[in-house]
Amino acid sequence: MKRLYFLLVVLLVLPILSAENLIVTKQSSGETLVVGTGQPVVFDMKVKNLERSDYFEFYNLLGFNMFPKGKVYIERGETKEIRLELYPIGEIKNRGHYTIDYYISGENSTEEKKELSFKIIELMDLFTVNSDEITPDSDSVVIYFQNRENVNFTNAYSEFSSPFFKIERNFSIGPYEKKNFTINLEKEEFKKLTAGFYTLNAKVKVGDEEAKIEGVIKFSEKDEVVTTEENYGIIVHTQILKKVNEGNLVATSQVTFKKNIISRLFTTFTPEPDFVDRENFRIYYTWNRQIKPGETFEMKIQTNWFFPLLIVILIVVIVILAKRTKKTDLSLVKKVSFVRTKGGEFALKVNLFVHANKYIERISITDRLPMLVKLHERFGAEKPTRVNEKTRRIEWNFDKLEEGESRILSYIIYSKIGILGKFALPSASAVFEREGKISETESNRAFFVAEQKAEKSDDDF
Repeated sequence: MKRLYFLLVVLLVLPILSAENLIVTKQSSGETLVVGTGQPVVFDMKVKNLERSDYFEFYNLLGFNMFPKGKVYIERGETKEIRLELYPIGEIKNRGHYTIDYYISGENSTEEKKELSFKIIELMDLFTVNSDEITPDSDSVVIYFQNRENVNFTNAYSEFSSPFFKIERNFSIGPYEKKNFTINLEKEEFKKLTAGFYTLNAKVKVGDEEAKIEGVIKFSEKDEVVTTEENYGIIVHTQILKKVNEGNLVATSQVTFKKNIISRLFTTFTPEPDFVDRENFRIYYTWNRQIKPGETFEMKIQTNWFFPLLIVILIVVIVILAKRTKKTDLSLVKKVSFVRTKGGEFALKVNLFVHANKYIERISITDRLPMLVKLHERFGAEKPTRVNEKTRRIEWNFDKLEEGESRILSYIIYSKIGILGKFALPSASAVFEREGKISETESNRAFFVAEQKAEKSDDDF
């Protein structure tokens, strides 16, 4: 009985004594296991053997592969550095801080129980991402990608994307390391974005594990509207005003143009103004616009002086002709018009307007036919006195014309040959006698453009 009692005491006392055989000191800290990456959680240890030399084995009973495998020889009094690695077997559901028991067993039947504490996290909780501010003038931006834990990755991949850029990078990153990536920017890709905060997305892949991480990019405010103006043309004067929003804020723009009461009659606007105000002899046109970043507001103001200039020229010509008509005893005006024929021939109706400003006698009016045309047998109310086909002349004779008396002489010419381009008819001439004196006058020359369509006329034949 005493012998059995002695054996029990020995068995109880031996573990207490063996607990002092090894002194284990952990050198590392903040150990972290990132789930799914295939990376172990690593502990740097120092193990000092206080007793006799022995071979020691490290193991656990909680579903982790532990390295080093096999036995480690430590001499008596020796302190050896051990790199202890833990790999989870299968899926691990725990997250957060975790403690595991492990054992160090010697060949001399010594065994000690120890504890290891570490943190278990997802890949998405490992990194943070952010960047410098971006302005509309930025040519590049720096992305900051930081490892927040005591984990080392030698082969990681990330895809960074935002409204400003999209890039891919392969990299390695050590414990608590901060990586900087400089990215060149294309201003055309973000010139239409407004100032504010935008999401920076980082899709990270380590091994078979993939995670999405979000950061923030600040797009700094810049208020800048560039105005350019272009003027060209004299008779048709064109003014183009452009406002380009090169900032990143919505810009309010007001533009006002001033015209007088005459020029406004010949001015067109694109687009039409929002407001039109009149003040005495001035007209004010106003445009109000909200211009978004990257947008262009363009106004086109065109003043066409061709028509008023043409009117002035016509007035001058009419005045000159009127004066000339008053000075002459007989006015002779020649006009032509297109005639539609049933056979499709090219035809013209020629009208001679004869007006006596004074009493005249023995009037002879002669007109000549142009080449390539024939004279139709149909005439107006006044039949010609004679027609000479060889000399291509038509003649009308009148004994007298009273003051203010008028005659209209008309005939039709045609051609079976198509005529293109501008065609000229010669002037008609008139010889007459007034108060015993013989005078002569000529009509104007008449023109027409052959590609014009024939006008509808009662003289169609």
